[in-house]
Amino acid sequence: MKTFTLDEAQALLPVLESLLKRAMEEKRSAEEVETDLSGLAQRIYLSGGMRVNASSVAKQRCEMENHLKRVRESIAEIDAIGVQIKDLDSGLLDFPFRLEDEIVLLCWRMGEPAIEHWHTVEAGFQGRQPVDERFRRRTSGRPN
Repeated sequence: MKTFTLDEAQALLPVLESLLKRAMEEKRSAEEVETDLSGLAQRIYLSGGMRVNASSVAKQRCEMENHLKRVRESIAEIDAIGVQIKDLDSGLLDFPFRLEDEIVLLCWRMGEPAIEHWHTVEAGFQGRQPVDERFRRRTSGRPN
């Protein structure tokens, strides 16, 4: 598992925020198309059947799949960097960090100006604590 220093994680935020925004926007777009298709299916069901433009429906399904493909690509890019996506809807990311002999997670959520929190793997988001001096003095390649 890749670990990050606080500085390394901070430096990645602009790229990660861009990837995360793209994934979130594409997911919303896919959900909008899915809602349209579900509404059509509901109208067909309630009316006992109706004529539909099959090519239009196929185009919408293809559009939805393309949105989902871009979501998966963005998530894969974030994952390849070594960052964990904890909640795509809120834009919650975790960065593994070695604190003494334990792996903890630096925690950042979309909209926060910087990485200012951490938590243990077990505690999760609810156990977030402010980043303290132990995190700031750690530099790349040096043990704590």
